Parts: sequence; structure tokens; C-alpha cells
Amino acid sequence: MTWGLLIFYLSTGSFGGSLSTQLLKQIIDILHLAVSHETFVALHFLFRKLAHLTEYAIFSLLFYQCFGDAREVGWRTRRAVWSVVGAALYSLTDELHQSIVPGRTASWMDCGVDTAGAALGMLALYGGERLSRARKTKEAASQGNKREEGTGRRQAPV
Repeated sequence: MTWGLLIFYLSTGSFGGSLSTQLLKQIIDILHLAVSHETFVALHFLFRKLAHLTEYAIFSLLFYQCFGDAREVGWRTRRAVWSVVGAALYSLTDELHQSIVPGRTASWMDCGVDTAGAALGMLALYGGERLSRARKTKEAASQGNKREEGTGRRQAPV
């Protein structure tokens, strides 16, 4: 819920394009880079869309935790789908909010980027879960081989 409030707050007039322009200029200055106006416009566009992807990836991960039982371990596809749907629906309300805020505009493209960010969050979670499971399987197999080596028995092929 707190993350949703943060997203709502970031949709106010205080956090429009002018703030991200200033922030990007500072980053470019810190890195001692010189870019053309056209390059800056492209970087600014990417910077803003990356912010959308990131905030909604985090939002979907938080949704995933909210929808689940703390005792459940592992990937739950239905929970992941509902997390993306919840984030996408919230994105629609966020854009509706921006449509009534002076100095902000609503964008269907941003809803798409937000939803893609939510899906990427779930993809990252799924990938992390698969890597963790593979590592545990490999460790268990390694432990099994060590035990069998100690008994002098030959391991059956898998």
C-alpha cells in the first residue's frame, strides 16, 4: 500500500518532466559526459520509461508478497498473474490521476510500460526461483555423490 501511495505522490505536478530533466542533467554532469540535444531527448525518454518499468516491477513484487501466505515457498503462477493484473489496474488509476493534475498528462503508452515492468518483475522473481531451485538440486546431488563415495558404492546412472 505504501508503494502505491508513493506512485500516487510521484504522479503529482512536482514530479513531471522538468524534475527528471534536471536529474538527468546532473547525472550527465557527474559522469562528465557531453551529449547533443537530440541524444539528451532520447536519454530523457528512456530515463522516464525506465523509471516506470522499475517502479511497477517493484510494485508487482510487493503485490506478489501481499497475495501470498508467508508459509508458502516457491513460485505460484496464479499469484504472479494477479500481481501483474493488480499493478496494471493501478497503472490505469495512476494515469487517470495524472489526467486531472495540472502539468501532467495521461498516457496509454505509460500504462503499457507499467504493465511490462510488472511482468518483468514477475519474470525476475520466476528466474530467481528457478536458479535457486537448480542450485539446491545441484547441491543435493553433490551431497548424495559424497555420501555414496564414502560407502564405496557405485552411483546408478540418472
